[in-house]
Amino acid sequence: MGGWGRELGFSQIGVAGVDLSSAEPGLLQWLANGFHGEMAYMQAHGLKRARPAELVPGTLSVVTARMDYLPAGTPEGWQAIEWERLRSPREGVVSVYARGRDYHKVMRARLQKLSDRIAGAIGPFGHRVFTDSAPVLEAELAARSGQGWRGKHTLVLSREAGSMFFLGEIYVDLALPASEPVSAHCGTCSACIEACPTGAIVAPGRLDARRCISYLTIEHPGAIPPELRPLMGNRIYGCDDCQLACPWNKYAGRSPLPDFDERAGMSGATLASLLAWSEGEFLRRTEGSPIRRIGHERWLRNVAVAAGNALRQADDADLRDALQALLAHPSELVREHAGWALGQGAA
Repeated sequence: MGGWGRELGFSQIGVAGVDLSSAEPGLLQWLANGFHGEMAYMQAHGLKRARPAELVPGTLSVVTARMDYLPAGTPEGWQAIEWERLRSPREGVVSVYARGRDYHKVMRARLQKLSDRIAGAIGPFGHRVFTDSAPVLEAELAARSGQGWRGKHTLVLSREAGSMFFLGEIYVDLALPASEPVSAHCGTCSACIEACPTGAIVAPGRLDARRCISYLTIEHPGAIPPELRPLMGNRIYGCDDCQLACPWNKYAGRSPLPDFDERAGMSGATLASLLAWSEGEFLRRTEGSPIRRIGHERWLRNVAVAAGNALRQADDADLRDALQALLAHPSELVREHAGWALGQGAA
């Protein structure tokens, strides 16, 4: 199965059992703390996330897949380049994973092809493919199937590949031998915790999503809490800081797939130019991209916050003009964030 996986662009294939009962108390506590924020589906699905055989009746094993996503041409020392972007206040920074094609589409199609390969070898079998698309404890399943260990930032870490990868699963009605899990290798390192701009990693292995910039810029539907806005810098979609700080990501793998190559305009664009995108231009530029799912309104909200943070550092006539134009936007959410941003320049 590993050979088929590599042919399809996967970096590693593993197998996990379906008894995740030991993960249930932690999941329940995380929900009880409200750390899931506005992600109501987390609460709604409850323990089904930790019970694969309830989510898909008949499931006996879970095939897990890891797919590296750094573009093929990513140079050595890429982390330093990304840190430098975060020190360029007039530039909008999109998380590395979101600069290419939507990974959901890429992973889902290739997991289905892997399922077809298996069926070709053993005959028809019951299965269902998942890619960050249902109540699945992806990181837990990945860790149990030898893909890596849970880092202090809660992401899965591999000694061979760091954490710059996507995860996917195939729930199968086959009793397959489980892969051996690997031991943890974070040691006393706390670089990810110290690097988080908003202090969202409240303890090793505990993330308060309500403070996480990835959550705030992607999942959060309304106004971004004013006290967190200055901490977001120029991050307009997602945040990579905990991964940039992690020493294991010097081993991050490059993807052989052109799908994850960076699209034009997804890095280096000025905030003023991004604020000027009409809804039509937003939809055109984000076609086939994971960014499209947040919609134009949240996009402008995010960029406005970054613009306010830039104006706090230095005045910029282009930014002011772009924000001024948004004060007449039909969305109250956009108007409020634009007004806040203009106020930062006056402070």
